[in-house]
Amino acid sequence: MHSERARQWVHIGSGSFALLLRVLTWWQAAALAAVALAFNVVALPRVGGRRLYRPADEARGFPIGIVLYPLAVLLLILIFPSRLDIVAAAWAVLALGDGAATLAGQRARRRLPWNRDKTVKGTTAFIVFGGLGAVVLAWWVRPNVAPRPPLAFTIAAPIAAAIAAAFVETIPVRLDDNVSVPAAAAVVLWLASEMDSASWQAARGAVAAALPWAIALNALTAWGGHRARTVSASGAIAGAIVGMLIYAGSGPGGWVLLFAAFLAASMTSRLGLQRKTLLGIAEERGGRRGAGNAIANCGVAVLAAIAAVTTPHAHGALVAFVAALAAGASDTVASEIGKAWGTSTFLVTTFGRARPGTPGAMSLEGTAAGIVAAAALAALGVALGLVPASAIVPAVVGATAGALVESALAATLEGPGILNNDMLNFINTAVAAAVAVAIA
Repeated sequence: MHSERARQWVHIGSGSFALLLRVLTWWQAAALAAVALAFNVVALPRVGGRRLYRPADEARGFPIGIVLYPLAVLLLILIFPSRLDIVAAAWAVLALGDGAATLAGQRARRRLPWNRDKTVKGTTAFIVFGGLGAVVLAWWVRPNVAPRPPLAFTIAAPIAAAIAAAFVETIPVRLDDNVSVPAAAAVVLWLASEMDSASWQAARGAVAAALPWAIALNALTAWGGHRARTVSASGAIAGAIVGMLIYAGSGPGGWVLLFAAFLAASMTSRLGLQRKTLLGIAEERGGRRGAGNAIANCGVAVLAAIAAVTTPHAHGALVAFVAALAAGASDTVASEIGKAWGTSTFLVTTFGRARPGTPGAMSLEGTAAGIVAAAALAALGVALGLVPASAIVPAVVGATAGALVESALAATLEGPGILNNDMLNFINTAVAAAVAVAIA
């Protein structure tokens, strides 16, 4: 019989191996992680018996989680070979945070409003135990990192990573937590590791001067958007926070680009609305944007705006910022134009014909409109002084690459519920930003 409690204690206990990162080199740690991966594939199902198999594992014939766990650790080591403290902290969030959330939430009754399968008690346990464990392990491994990370990073960054990963863990999708949790924690830890006090000191005065305008302008815009029925109540709140952070980090020019991207997405959502409604492919809530839309389409841009004033990579951060906003808006433009007027819709994975609105489907009309929108927004970013003209092509190429990746993932993973539309939008903007920075 399956025992979820036994499974979670194995999950938590495996995190104790992160203590070895204090004395191992990165390649030794990677070799041990590879051995653990092989052990979990070959031996652990036999040692643990069927107690480790969830019902879904029984259906597929193998518990995929015990493979993804060591694989995630191995990838963390390979991505951060010189920062084993980041590996240790992300590992602690995965082991202690995710495990504690499941154990604490088993008998809890108070459910989260956006995911009834998750509980307030479980999420709280995730943050408390994941954050505490991440701080302890990051501090323990700190002497094995050269140069030694600042103590402020060792304390603050793991807590922020645990909070971010706890939120990601509550998203109602079937993506395995052994993938989403360490990925979210690693992104936050990496961004925090790039921050330095000199960059923040240089930008602090400008940020402080921008804050009153950021608060007033975004509060007014959020209220107006809600009154105009372009955003829901949650979308207005999340959008106001997003706008404040972007205004403070990238200045008024960045906020104007954000507003232009929002207008482009909102206006095209209403084009051909009658046809979309008849076909059953119109946006929910009449095209009104919710909190999930704001975070998914602008989350990468917010991170880039923060990086622009807290790291020594302001130029690259602003290229990522422009590319992310261009990708998010152009993807919506392409989708909505394709639904409204697309005559030849196909799946990017097979190039076979598909019904408009099918997950992952693209049309020639929509794709062309998306490229034009991306170029226009990138050009606006140049006009606003955010990036040089040489960044237009990287931004457009990045937006196109992001759209292709999103379409491929939507065609294969959205239907089974592994990813949802908001996560696909976030991946789209992240790919766009990464490709644009790599080219630029």
